[in-house]
Amino acid sequence: MKWCNAKNVIITDKERTIMFMYTEEKKFTKEQVQQLFLSVNWISGNYPERLYKALMNSSMVLTVWDDEKLVGLTRVLDDTEMLAQIHYVLVHPDYQGKGIAGKMIEYIKEKYKDFLYIEGMPEDKNNVSFYVKHGFSVMENGAAIQICNLI
Repeated sequence: MKWCNAKNVIITDKERTIMFMYTEEKKFTKEQVQQLFLSVNWISGNYPERLYKALMNSSMVLTVWDDEKLVGLTRVLDDTEMLAQIHYVLVHPDYQGKGIAGKMIEYIKEKYKDFLYIEGMPEDKNNVSFYVKHGFSVMENGAAIQICNLI
C-alpha cells in the first residue's frame, strides 16, 4: 500500500459509503483534539492547551477526517534515523471497527520503514493483539516505565 501526505480512503459501511481523509497536515484545532481525546476518556483531553502544543511540536501527527469531523489521530515521536515511537492511536467511538486505526498503523509502518525500530507502548494490555496483528512483536524482556506528574 503506497501512501502520500494526504490520502482519501473509501470505507464502505453497512448503511453508506464513507470517505475518510488521512493527512499529516496539522490542521486540527485545540477544540477538535480535545473533543476526540475526551470521546475515548483519555485524561490528556483535560489539558487542551498542553495537548495541542504537544501535537503541534510532534514529529508527525496523522489525523483522520470524516468531512470536517476529526475521527482519528496518531502521533509519532522520532529521532530522524533510528527510532520512531508511536504515541497515541485513537479513534472516536462512533468510528471504531471501521479499520481506521489499522490504516493509521500501516501508514506509520510505510513512512518509517527505513528506521531501525518502530515501537509502541499500548497503555492497555488488551490492545497488544491489535499491534501484533499489524506485525509488531512483544519485547521479550521489555517493560514499560513511566513517571506520572499529574496532580
